Amino acid sequence: MEVLDTTIVNVSLPHIAGNLSASTDEATWTLTSYLVANAIILPMTGWLAGRFGRKRLLMLAVTGFTIASFLCGLAPSLGFLIFFRIVHGACGGGLQPLSQAILLESFPAEKRGQAMAFWALGIVVAPMLGPVVGGWLTDNYSWRWVFYVNVPIGAIAILLTQAFIFDPPYLRKERTGIDYWGIGLLIVGMGSLQVMLDKGQEEDWFGSHIIVALAIFAVLGLGGLIIRELTAKDPVIDFSVFKYRSYAVGTFLMTVVGFVLYGSTVLLPLFMQELLGYTATHAGVTNFPRGMASFLFMPVVGFLVGKGDPRRLLGGGLLATAGAMFWLSTFSLNVGFWSFFFPLMLQGAGLGFIFVPITTVTNDPIPRERMGNATSIFNLMRNIGASIGISSVQALQFRHMQTHINVLGQHVNNASAQTQQTLAGMRQLFISKGVDAVTADHRAHAAVWGLVQRQAAMLSYNDVFRFLGGMFLLMVPLIFLMEKPRKKGPVMAH
Repeated sequence: MEVLDTTIVNVSLPHIAGNLSASTDEATWTLTSYLVANAIILPMTGWLAGRFGRKRLLMLAVTGFTIASFLCGLAPSLGFLIFFRIVHGACGGGLQPLSQAILLESFPAEKRGQAMAFWALGIVVAPMLGPVVGGWLTDNYSWRWVFYVNVPIGAIAILLTQAFIFDPPYLRKERTGIDYWGIGLLIVGMGSLQVMLDKGQEEDWFGSHIIVALAIFAVLGLGGLIIRELTAKDPVIDFSVFKYRSYAVGTFLMTVVGFVLYGSTVLLPLFMQELLGYTATHAGVTNFPRGMASFLFMPVVGFLVGKGDPRRLLGGGLLATAGAMFWLSTFSLNVGFWSFFFPLMLQGAGLGFIFVPITTVTNDPIPRERMGNATSIFNLMRNIGASIGISSVQALQFRHMQTHINVLGQHVNNASAQTQQTLAGMRQLFISKGVDAVTADHRAHAAVWGLVQRQAAMLSYNDVFRFLGGMFLLMVPLIFLMEKPRKKGPVMAH
């Protein structure tokens, strides 16, 4: 429910803008506000759970998320919607690490892989389902139903949490001091970083004084936060979990996985809609094999994790996903549904082989009383990787397209016999449609320019997919730095 809300609103932005008398640029703040609040609360979840009790915090988070969803659906103005999207993101920020910590502690070591397989289904499948579900609800009902759909699910979650979730005996409320400096630096650093990543492409990155200022605040805020938390008596984020080698390596790997997963999730629909002319629904259906493969393979991987060394499964997943990215980088403008089907199935299966082992191996050495803090940082880094990935692939695609336009354009000129032949054929085509010779000449040149742009865009998408595949290949050697997890372990809950 929470991860779905990071992508489900995207396709509804034009409808939200039109209904609330705002521009599309203004409406994008409904996305940015959610992501900023989410990013600030995520790393604080372990500290909040220790201070208020984990079950109580989970109940408050689910209740707040559900109520905020309902109020977002009722929003009479854009300002009202943005305010409750901030509440939405703040309440949702704790759901991922809390749920993950509860599952990791509730199962013995040999069963954690299966638990993480079902947990990871939501993390991987939800971002892919978001645009499809959001588009269907918006087209058939209203953009408000994008938020209302959370209400019945949230109500059921509140009842089930009350009935079945209990704080373990070792997790007691801690009456520690409050690190106000740490909280302040976290808000400044994470808030600035998230807004910078979300608005960077729109503002031309460091050509904008606003983006430069946000980058400075992000560096100073996050740098100061790390220094403060390493020396504070009662830190709001406990960075000492990075002394466990498997955790440090696994968290870095998860950041890269978030980069590639969300980067490709944004890139593929853009490619399908802008170059191939797909509708939003058609693009969503074409991307469906990836989610389906993850859904089918994750339970299988969860079973295999308990039977052998999960690091081997992780290596296979990285290689499979890299292969899928290189496969996508060979596409042309003539591809159809079945061209996408098999590489996306391979990518979905590969992600299944990545998410379950990496979550299990990374958190294996963490003591159970520090699991909440560890999962908070782990999920935060995946989200940061996702934000950087979304921003980076869009910037890379645009800049590579400009480069390819310059290269292709050098060969399309009046001295080229092939260019002259193509222009002549297009002129005749337009004249045969009843257009005068001068207008036909202008349209022929515009059509050739359009062909150059589309081919340059296609080449730029291929470049970015190769880049994403290369990133995964470079991550494979890091697996050897991770320790083999314990085969057996105590049941980690009462």
